[in-house]
Amino acid sequence: MVAIPDSAVGTNTTLPGLESTFADELGALTVPWRGADVADPRLLVFNDQLAASMRLDAAALRSGDGVAVLSGSATPAGAKPVAMAYAGHQFGGYVPLLGDGRALLLGELVNDDGRRVDLHLKGSGRTPFSRGGDGFAVVGPMLREYLVSEAMHALGIPTTRALSVVATGRQVLRGGAEPGAVLARVGSSHLRVGTFEYAVRQGAVLAPLADYAIARHYPELIDRPATGESSRYVAFFEAVVEAQASLVAQWMLTGFVHGVMNTDNTTISGETIDYGPCAFLDAFDPAAVFSSIDHGGRYAFGNQPAVLKWNLARLAETLLTLIDSTPDDAIAAVSAVLDTFDARYDAHWTAGMAAKLGVAGGPVDRTLVDDLLTLMTERGADWTGSFRALADELRGNPVPLDGLVPREHIGPWLQRWRGVVERQGRAAVQVADAMDCVNPVYIPRNHQLDAALRAATDGELAPFEKLLEVVTHPFDRRDEWSDYTTPAPRVFSETFQTFCGT
Repeated sequence: MVAIPDSAVGTNTTLPGLESTFADELGALTVPWRGADVADPRLLVFNDQLAASMRLDAAALRSGDGVAVLSGSATPAGAKPVAMAYAGHQFGGYVPLLGDGRALLLGELVNDDGRRVDLHLKGSGRTPFSRGGDGFAVVGPMLREYLVSEAMHALGIPTTRALSVVATGRQVLRGGAEPGAVLARVGSSHLRVGTFEYAVRQGAVLAPLADYAIARHYPELIDRPATGESSRYVAFFEAVVEAQASLVAQWMLTGFVHGVMNTDNTTISGETIDYGPCAFLDAFDPAAVFSSIDHGGRYAFGNQPAVLKWNLARLAETLLTLIDSTPDDAIAAVSAVLDTFDARYDAHWTAGMAAKLGVAGGPVDRTLVDDLLTLMTERGADWTGSFRALADELRGNPVPLDGLVPREHIGPWLQRWRGVVERQGRAAVQVADAMDCVNPVYIPRNHQLDAALRAATDGELAPFEKLLEVVTHPFDRRDEWSDYTTPAPRVFSETFQTFCGT
């Protein structure tokens, strides 16, 4: 056991209801630890709505003692902070030990929906898993995760969320010196495919981990037998496959590019986690890559469903010994489930696309969808704007769509689409209104987010705060927010890259 460093101090600040079931039940997957000292913590942004949903005292957390807790430099009374161990495949290569190299699990809370959630810090200093890194984070990437995760939540996409970002007053070397920061993150859990990849090599902890994950995320399965045709572990794998198939379909429908889909960033809960080199499409492009470290395009936008299926295969491998003592039978059981991924993904994506096009409720002509995607690819049409423009088209306003795709190119497709819409028997305005409920007006546009983060790094938070307000109201068109619907200038898009922030 690694000793807890003395640098972090205790505090009288309490987090009512804070528990530590993961650390208590699965101590072999944790190291007790505390965050680094922070001489001058300063709260940059705080999520009052999220705090209220977890029954937290926002005023107490905004106080000096509370900010010290959110920075990691102080431990709340009764807490048992730990760094979590996990392994993972990174860009396809297996790494046997990764772990929380700059993060801490403070504990768990039960929110007002009765669900257990983790309270986790990111950027709180070195841990035994840091592998030579400094364990710190900087303002820009932490604010990026705060804003994008809250935008995803507003879009209805399963995600971890952000409670706060605290500036530490520490200068952190990332090329040059940048201001340090710590993010407080909330998630259904921080169990990952990589957690299972680590546990399977530790022997006896694998079954308790699987049972803990089932009890926490899929409790309806916990009473099933361990082996046999109705094995809870096969059912557990199927539940994760379904959750992740639904999640990646929502990414694709929104034009979200995760950027670093390693197995340690694939959750058991089916939530999006880790907003490092993420981005959103402007022009529709299946080959779009924004991450500075994805040199081969492994995690390109169009590759995301296939990569997710590959990651799930790695999870399946960890469960084999739990499912059946005969390897061939265990492999057959998980393979049968994994083989359903493509159909599950396609069903979620097709249903979502039908809703985006206003033709939900019946089978969708796939050629109609494919022909639209071809048009958008050829013309470089803005992904987000195009679907809102189609709704405007139904209302008799052709101007927005004409600005995206020339009428001579999209005209024949529009006739086919209108025919499908009309056969539903609903009024065009009614269809358009339904489309507007699933097609956002506002997403975190890359150029606007980049500008807001640069300003925040220089100490000016107003652009970030304004962008946060806009993207957390993604479906509500407001005239005063018209500038936030504009794709990036070509000169920006041609050179834009995102970075992990490590």
